[in-house]
Amino acid sequence: MTRLLSIAWKELLQLRRDRLTLAMMVMLPILQITLFGWAIDTDVRHIPTTVLDQDRTAASRELARALEATGSCDLVGNVRDPAELSAALRSGRAKVGLVIPPRYAERLSLGHAATVQLVVDGSDPQSVASATSAAGGLIAQRAVAMMLARTGAREAPISLESTTWYNPDLRTAVNVVPGLVGVILTMTMVMLTAMAIARERERGTLEQLVVSPIRRWELVVGKILPFVAIGYVQMTLVLIAGRVIFDVPVVGSLPLLYALAFGFIAANLALGLFFSTLAKTQQQAMQMSFFFILPNILLSGFMFPREGMPKPAQWLSEILPLTHFLKIIRGIALRGAGFDDLRGELLRLAVILAALVTLSSLRFRKNLA
Repeated sequence: MTRLLSIAWKELLQLRRDRLTLAMMVMLPILQITLFGWAIDTDVRHIPTTVLDQDRTAASRELARALEATGSCDLVGNVRDPAELSAALRSGRAKVGLVIPPRYAERLSLGHAATVQLVVDGSDPQSVASATSAAGGLIAQRAVAMMLARTGAREAPISLESTTWYNPDLRTAVNVVPGLVGVILTMTMVMLTAMAIARERERGTLEQLVVSPIRRWELVVGKILPFVAIGYVQMTLVLIAGRVIFDVPVVGSLPLLYALAFGFIAANLALGLFFSTLAKTQQQAMQMSFFFILPNILLSGFMFPREGMPKPAQWLSEILPLTHFLKIIRGIALRGAGFDDLRGELLRLAVILAALVTLSSLRFRKNLA
């Protein structure tokens, strides 16, 4: 028993010296309970919604405001024609389109039936269910009230016609497989470079970098470039497997997808390299990588729609490369989005990449300390 206690005490002393591991042990459960209990909400609300009001009356505007009042939809603007509605959904600026037909108010006032159309982006099945339920409940409630007010009415004076674009069958694989490209790249790219500087330090080869004329930013970029090709290979394998096994199409431009993916791959590699400048050992670098992966997956919108998260969680997710890449790959693969539709996400990825490369360069010191 004495020998057993001695070994246990020795392990506790070693663990006390490893402050990073101790911090991970404390922070990981706190992070998990915070994310799952506060930030994650499967009840999707505040879905960005655009309105195509072809009636332009007080009654049509009131209907749009009533849909927003349900809390499930947030009006992000109006469009003038079906082409603008298509562009809004294709770019991801809106996930729902409310189409109010011409003569909507006139038909209701004359006792005739009017049909309102709801166009939903099917690439996110959870948002489809929430938006359709909210709009359906609102229209049904109004129809009942109108029928009670009209003596002898036999049919509902107002009805809802729901149309799902991009994924009409609401197959989960269509949403998940493109997102897996980003998740797999995040996991592997971050871990590949997370141990780069730490490995140099452990093997003693960091001395060669110390006496070399290489600059800090050149070291950072040089560490990133070899793994970019690996990232493209992984991306290709997932896309092929998704097409062959799950019949997930890529309706947009593959060259555009591969071009925009460079910023995402490089950003994850730079992030892993930044972790390696903080860690003294490969084990510590690996721990940081695993610590990052959980919030990255949960907050980016891969598993749960970001619209259901509190605003602070949405703001935090903006600094995650995966958040913007999911919009890019789902936009191109599922909705056929073009460069103009995704220019904003590419700019955000470029800012994140520049910040990570700068931080990694500043953190790296050409000495053995």
